[in-house]
Amino acid sequence: MSSIPTDRSTWRALARRIARRLGGGDDAEDLLQSAYLRLAEAETRQVIEAPIPYLVRSAVNLGIDHRRRDRLIDNRQPVELLCLDMADPAPLQDEVLAARNRLSSLRDGLERLSPRTREVFLMHRLDGLKYRVIAERLGISQSAVEKHIARAMLFLTEWMEAR
Repeated sequence: MSSIPTDRSTWRALARRIARRLGGGDDAEDLLQSAYLRLAEAETRQVIEAPIPYLVRSAVNLGIDHRRRDRLIDNRQPVELLCLDMADPAPLQDEVLAARNRLSSLRDGLERLSPRTREVFLMHRLDGLKYRVIAERLGISQSAVEKHIARAMLFLTEWMEAR
């Protein structure tokens, strides 16, 4: 390894220098250790002319990288607290219950329609068929289809409003 003094006083002086450059911090010693390992690895590939400035610059760069990462991922807060602002797209239980009750009421209303009106209405609303296609399939006029659908809509609207 290069001619870096590894005595305690030099090590502490380097750690203080790194801490000053980073604006304080308890992790200066850890950063210095990581930088020292980088230096050892770099010296296997090339000669490092100024090992102490290399150590300091590497440690400071590592510290900056750690701060950037910590800003992106705040490890001080539990994940649950970070998720409090997230909205749950699922409906509330009372909304689900109310929707089930409306659907049940609609089914009851559909049962009260005449079979032909119910069939025409469901072909249009559930199957998405056009009036002309319904008329052709059932062998009735397009005007009759319009009347069945209007009758079903009027009845179901009044039925649901009464519930």
